[in-house]
Amino acid sequence: MKKSITIVLLSLITVFAVQSQSPLGKGSHQLNAGIGFSGWGVPLYVGLDFGVSRDVSLGIEGSFRSYGQNYTGSKYNSTIIGFSGNGNYHFNRILDIPSNWDFYAGLNIGYYVWSSPSNYPGYGSSSLGFGGQIGGRYFFKENFGLNLEFGGGDAFSEGKFGITYIF
Repeated sequence: MKKSITIVLLSLITVFAVQSQSPLGKGSHQLNAGIGFSGWGVPLYVGLDFGVSRDVSLGIEGSFRSYGQNYTGSKYNSTIIGFSGNGNYHFNRILDIPSNWDFYAGLNIGYYVWSSPSNYPGYGSSSLGFGGQIGGRYFFKENFGLNLEFGGGDAFSEGKFGITYIF
């Protein structure tokens, strides 16, 4: 499945390659917010990315999710709060992608706090998470667009969809 997603994203990059410019340049900031999809509930997230060079951004993100589980005939609700940092390489310049698109890949590290009732017999604990992500954005206006990201190897989310605002 991840190979299929990668092939689709790379195909989109090839199809839409016309001009070169990165939407998030050095010194720019962008706010991202939305929902995620995960095996541990539906996370809500908000993040802030900082352009550190023409092709590289660093970001921080916070997420929240409530996770209900039936276990041994009883229902238990857990809360998971995540804090992470990420670094992404944006491919716009080297692949000559139009400025209304932004395709990137990178790594993240963070910590999530798993809070469950004291009588919870299942598994789930706070932990450090490492992962990678690949994603893209489409900008309807110069500073506003939609984002879609797929990730793996961490506990924050397996993917997310939301809005992006550059300021």
